[in-house]
Amino acid sequence: MSINEMYGSASFGDAAMRERLPKAVYKQLKSVQAGEAELTMEIAEAVANAMKEWAIEKGATHYTHWFQPMTGLTAEKHDAFISPTSDGRANLEFSGKELVQGEPDASSFPSGGLRATFEARGYTAWDVTSPAFINDEEGGCKTLVIPTAFISYHGEALDKKTPLLRSMQAINTQAMRVIRALGNTTSTRVLTTVGPEQEYFLVDEKYFKARQDLLLTGRTLFGAMPPKGQELEDHYFGAIPAKASAFMADLNTELWKLGISAKTQHNEVAPNQFELAPIFTYSNVACDHNQLIMQTMKKVARKHGLVCLLHEKPFRGVNGSGKHNNWSISTDDGINLLEPGKTPGDNIQFLVFVCAVIAAVDRYAPLLRLSAANTGNDHRLGANEAPPAVISIFLGEQLQAILEGLANGKGAVTVAGTKLELGVTSLPKLPKDLTDRNRTSPFAFTGNKFEFRMVPSSDSIAGPNFVLNTVVAEVLSEIADTFEKAKDTKKAVQTLISDTWKDHGRIVFNGNGYTDEWIKEAERRGLPNLKSSVEAWPYFAAPESIAIFEKHKVLGKEEIHARLDIVLEKYSKQINIEAGVALEMAGREILPACSEYAATLAAEIEQLSAKKLPVGQMESLLARMAALIEDAYKRMKDLEDAKAFAKSVPDVLKQAQAYRDKVFTAMEGLRSPIDELEKLVPMDVWPMPGYEDLLFRL
Repeated sequence: MSINEMYGSASFGDAAMRERLPKAVYKQLKSVQAGEAELTMEIAEAVANAMKEWAIEKGATHYTHWFQPMTGLTAEKHDAFISPTSDGRANLEFSGKELVQGEPDASSFPSGGLRATFEARGYTAWDVTSPAFINDEEGGCKTLVIPTAFISYHGEALDKKTPLLRSMQAINTQAMRVIRALGNTTSTRVLTTVGPEQEYFLVDEKYFKARQDLLLTGRTLFGAMPPKGQELEDHYFGAIPAKASAFMADLNTELWKLGISAKTQHNEVAPNQFELAPIFTYSNVACDHNQLIMQTMKKVARKHGLVCLLHEKPFRGVNGSGKHNNWSISTDDGINLLEPGKTPGDNIQFLVFVCAVIAAVDRYAPLLRLSAANTGNDHRLGANEAPPAVISIFLGEQLQAILEGLANGKGAVTVAGTKLELGVTSLPKLPKDLTDRNRTSPFAFTGNKFEFRMVPSSDSIAGPNFVLNTVVAEVLSEIADTFEKAKDTKKAVQTLISDTWKDHGRIVFNGNGYTDEWIKEAERRGLPNLKSSVEAWPYFAAPESIAIFEKHKVLGKEEIHARLDIVLEKYSKQINIEAGVALEMAGREILPACSEYAATLAAEIEQLSAKKLPVGQMESLLARMAALIEDAYKRMKDLEDAKAFAKSVPDVLKQAQAYRDKVFTAMEGLRSPIDELEKLVPMDVWPMPGYEDLLFRL
């Protein structure tokens, strides 16, 4: 099968709908997708029938409403198409009602108190804009999967997707007001698009299964660095290892069948670390696709005897993984509102939307920071590999000069297109972009989009994008209010640029975000530095945060407080699990093996001493090991005490703080002597695969 034939063959996307739906129904459905009409049951019935016939032809026997609860994973309940008849036969049925609405148990998923145990009813609602697809699990049933939103009986959002859809509606409303005020009369809708780059590690399955920490927590709680790490910088963009290449080939095939545009693949910086990047699509579809990418990565890896690790920091001492969230905003008739054009200084529409993003990021930096917060990211942010916890914007020298010039009344700095001279006549002259790329910046302008580089590798992109959409919508609403009242729009734009640069220019930083000097400079500028998730999350429920989410109907106050409770509780549970695993590994595997080897070493010393042979260095090694073993046992007791204390704290925020300050600190304390012991104990004695196996043997 060719790529053209394969691509989208397992997706009930636009091509399949156009082919199988009556023309009138297809046209009506497109109007519903565009937000121009409401979904009627007549349309739903026609689509359900066509979808069922298509799915059955593909071998599907079941269907499911697929949703994204606050667990961070996806959820699904499968129902067969079979409906028994009175004569003992079976019809294959799927109605419009079954397509539009499902009813999972709302009390069995995290709700932050929105649903009590006895209040079980919840609803899944078909996301008309995200294509259904066939899930083909090896050895299992083929299933028609219908992307949905998940809400409570009273309409509160219980998932990650609903606020994303609401935020897309909010930014559409406000952006349309702005472009109308700027004279655009042809566009009818504004959409946000996302292209999330996904980083991940691959490890051999046999090594993964031999490590309790990887199996239960997704990261190594102990592990001494091997003599070689990533310091030679020889893995990044290097030749892809054979096993990884075979995995990628199968992964691409599976994703292309689903209509997911897996485009770019390469080695990342750390050994056995890789990246996959798809082409941009609408934010909610990109969110669904990214969930599918992560699921498919794990499924395909198993077929190759590998395990895909999506944790933000599975290995200490080498780079962790993120998800670069490339965000842009466009009209339905193809205008990218963040496209500078050939003369960006004269492109009023571009300048207005860039100013909106600058103001939104500065004013609501804590919200953006918390949208990228999770337990794993706390290990990654601020290391020499990922953006710091301080939010800043990289614009590039040329774009900054344009804005500064306009803000200071000097006019736009004209930047002509230039060519790079390579000094070799046989090489072409390359066009130079308006900006460089700054991989140290958490929020960088990269030509016609902004790249939010803080997003954690294991999380849904729904959170960062609904926050980003909402804060930009809020600033756009204020701009629209001004422009709609302005007698002179050009003057209003000039004032906007001047005020934005004066009030929010502090957020722009084009330098190296990895340096200590920048952290000091950021503090001088008054930029918040929220180093941990527990510091950042409470800003979600700040009055100004609640105000904008309620104003744009993205989340209500109760929904926000519920989400805050969920993430704090999850944080505590994850650290508690990690602490329990660390204690088990240390107490039942590592320290017994070390003690046994120490006893063997002591016996050898005694035998050699009896023969009057020199044993001074061996005695020093034994003494060092004994001290480390004793230290580790003491630190185990410290961890047990910290764990017990944190578990006893009743308040959800204070408990999370206790797990961060006491339990996590005690875990790091235990790791120190154990990692030292790993360097002293023979490889065949150490009870689990080490970093050399995990990072260099694929």
